Amino acid sequence: QVQLVESGGGLVQTGGSLRLSCAASGSIFSINAMGWYRQAPGKQRESVAVIRSGSGTVYADSVKGRFTISRDKNTAYLQMNSLKPEDTAVYYCRVPKRGSYFGSDDYWGQGTQVTVSS
Repeated sequence: QVQLVESGGGLVQTGGSLRLSCAASGSIFSINAMGWYRQAPGKQRESVAVIRSGSGTVYADSVKGRFTISRDKNTAYLQMNSLKPEDTAVYYCRVPKRGSYFGSDDYWGQGTQVTVSS
């Protein structure tokens, strides 16, 4: 089992910044990818940013140029700049159970709330 713990969420004004962290622990053999997802009230969970070993990073169009995903060993970070009210959501960390691509039985964190006030 792999445990994921997110932190760094909070309340920020429009235009502000936050840095989220996701620390992975447990039965880790190798982590080939880490991703950040978010879910706003009444909406489906969506991918925000993914970082894969050897393949680089992928961002949702809505956050390109504002968010940066990075990784240091088994911790992933999401630097969020120029935040907008529409970025308000619960942010989740996700790690594939096997390989580099996400599947139906992946590991998820408990989520951290990000609220951007206008």
